[in-house]
Amino acid sequence: MSERQVRSRFWGSEAFSGLALISPTALYAILLLAAPLATTLLYSVFTDGYLVVIPHFQLCNYIGECRSQLADGTPSPDTYLGAWSDPITQALMLRSLNVSMLVTAMTVLLAYPVAYFVSFNVDASRKSLWLFLITIPFWTSYVIRVFMWNVMMSRTGVINSVLEGMGIISEPLQMVFTIQAMVVTLAHAYAPFAILPIFVALEKIDRSLLEAGQDLGETRFTTFLRVTLPLSMTGVIASVLIVFIPTIGDYVTPNLIGGGKIPMIANIIEKQMLKADNRPLGSAIAVSAMLVVGLISVLFLFLNRRYLKGQK
Repeated sequence: MSERQVRSRFWGSEAFSGLALISPTALYAILLLAAPLATTLLYSVFTDGYLVVIPHFQLCNYIGECRSQLADGTPSPDTYLGAWSDPITQALMLRSLNVSMLVTAMTVLLAYPVAYFVSFNVDASRKSLWLFLITIPFWTSYVIRVFMWNVMMSRTGVINSVLEGMGIISEPLQMVFTIQAMVVTLAHAYAPFAILPIFVALEKIDRSLLEAGQDLGETRFTTFLRVTLPLSMTGVIASVLIVFIPTIGDYVTPNLIGGGKIPMIANIIEKQMLKADNRPLGSAIAVSAMLVVGLISVLFLFLNRRYLKGQK
């Protein structure tokens, strides 16, 4: 077979049609996802210069040198050692993990009853309306929603005014500039992301299994614990990951609700990238945060792997 025939067969084959079909999506992913990530990875091992990133690797050449720098408290030229040995970065990473775990737990615990109600207690003809109402918060900008919580929780906001009017409190409460306010705001912002996966998992459950459990003498509560909850764990796990991963990297809420007084890991990345103009160190912190989040997510999936097979 000649080369011309081979080319003609390839251009008219199903393989070429498939490549042509996915090429726009692949190009989009490369330009907007892979390229920025690759740039961040390269910046994290380069050297910081004055208003410029020098493409020169600054990695420790000897393990003994790295140990001596850490022992003496000397700032390391290595961006990763500088990020990992900085007590401020360590404290902000721990705070970000704690806040994200609290937000994830609160969001999923509040989202599950809503998804359960829509799936089991709403007529099929009205489920679309309920899902439409759940997605209404997406109509407004995320920044606007966070700012609205700032206004409501301020000393002269709606919440304090209602509590004072009812006589529950005698003076306004200090709700903003606290971790609790950040957790509440983030839980509200990511609630739709948690409700929808759980709803989809609940919709896939065969209702005859629930009827069989009750026919065998199980109460509705025990049927929920032994049948409904295990079969819907795929949606719960998806909700946990969908909420946990982005909340660690949130920097808008700490700025607006925390007033900049309770920074998280994303805020120090933004500071290093923009204000301090130290893109290698900011990239190293960002890559380190991604690794920590990835390890925790993989560990979570490993611990819950028996629920991932879904409904049989």
